[in-house]
Amino acid sequence: MNKKYIGTIAIILIFGILVIPKIVDRVKNNSIVKGDRLNQVEQSSSEESDLLTIGKAPKFSLTDQNKQTISNDTYKGKVYVIEFFFTTCPSICPVMNRNMKFVQGSFASNTNFGIASISIDPEHDTPEVLKKHAEQIEAKGINWHFLTGDKKAIFEMANKGFNLYVGENPKVNGGFEHSGLFALIDKKGNIRCRKDEFDNPIVYYDGLSEDGIKQIKQDISKLLAE
Repeated sequence: MNKKYIGTIAIILIFGILVIPKIVDRVKNNSIVKGDRLNQVEQSSSEESDLLTIGKAPKFSLTDQNKQTISNDTYKGKVYVIEFFFTTCPSICPVMNRNMKFVQGSFASNTNFGIASISIDPEHDTPEVLKKHAEQIEAKGINWHFLTGDKKAIFEMANKGFNLYVGENPKVNGGFEHSGLFALIDKKGNIRCRKDEFDNPIVYYDGLSEDGIKQIKQDISKLLAE
């Protein structure tokens, strides 16, 4: 037999003796695709929050129902939720306020949680009006602020800062349009959210549905624990 072929056969036999048993063992242990790089990725993923970071929340400085100046710095180190509403809203705002009370009630004893309810009708919703509104809906919590201020700044904050549409429309009841969505902000001032069933970021939470409120309460708990 040719020495070249003898050498090749010998290499194949050595490979079979030394390597194949290891491959079989890895198949049995379901680790055939695992290596150092994959192990590092899995470890890194397990250490990170499953909530996505969308970006920094826009800065603001407004006046609350107690005539106190409230800004991003007020919520520094806190997890908080932002909504846009107005007190004379005849449609979705009462539902949003009710659901926000459910959220507040779940974290009433936690001083690291807060809410910013921002009026899109600041000309009507003065601090006095907002204070009365807060009392009427029995909104509680030292970190729940009902906010008013410059209309242009509020609209810009909503439409450009958060990309949550608000606008005036004389053809609709109440004269204003807005979404029923809640924005979730973490302790560092970042907008955070979960993924939907298609693995896409939801960005904001549905403040009108039972599922939306359940989801945001779960994710508030996660952010408070970070």
